[in-house]
Amino acid sequence: MRFVGRAAGLVAGLLMLNVAAAFGVAQATSTADVTGTWKGSFELHDSSMPLVFHFAVANGTVPGTLEGLPTTPAEIHDGKSDADGITFSVNTYYQGQTYKLIYKGKVSVAGDAIAFTFGTDDGSWSTQMSAAKSADTASAAPPAAVPVAVDVSGTWRGSFDYNGQSIPPVLHLTSGSGAVKGTVEGLPTTPAEIEEGKLDGDIVSFWVNTQYQGATYKLVYKGKATAGTNAFSLGTEDASWGTQFTATKAVASSQ
Repeated sequence: MRFVGRAAGLVAGLLMLNVAAAFGVAQATSTADVTGTWKGSFELHDSSMPLVFHFAVANGTVPGTLEGLPTTPAEIHDGKSDADGITFSVNTYYQGQTYKLIYKGKVSVAGDAIAFTFGTDDGSWSTQMSAAKSADTASAAPPAAVPVAVDVSGTWRGSFDYNGQSIPPVLHLTSGSGAVKGTVEGLPTTPAEIEEGKLDGDIVSFWVNTQYQGATYKLVYKGKATAGTNAFSLGTEDASWGTQFTATKAVASSQ
């Protein structure tokens, strides 16, 4: 009987250990709750840059927005949360270029601060900052998942300088369902048909092929659109040449 009692005690002990182990695993694999608004700042060119993060967590994914970048609010992409913290990326537009910034954050034990490391996806720039949880919960709700797209359909005219000469490109664009089609006039090959045209919110991108001095060049266009202007950067695919220009939407004639 003593043996039976000891065996029963051993089984009970093993069961308790298994339950504890399972509970520990559950704790280890739980996700950090970062729902809400977080505020912080980082240093850029000796200036303090304030950022405001709006997070929501759903089944390990993290939708939300980031305010304070040149493109604001910037929608969070690929947001994920685990037991230690959060990772996500945002796209922003700076000096005629679109950059992808990667964020990795570690949540404090108290759950009231996040230590971020973030930078460009190619590793050319990075920095660190700390964000504290804000009591401002009114703006913590996530935004619509799909940004409202600007209609870039129409004719756009602008000019850029090339070797001391003014080159006046004319862009005929048609947009719909995130796609952009059309042509570009004013290049050595004219009209040049737009390839892989895309519209993501207010960012339009595409490329065209053109001939110059017996060689074919792929020119990549990226523009930030408003109702009446389109701030473009363009250049060769290998980045050996590039420039910027602003195109204005032509007003349709009533005649």
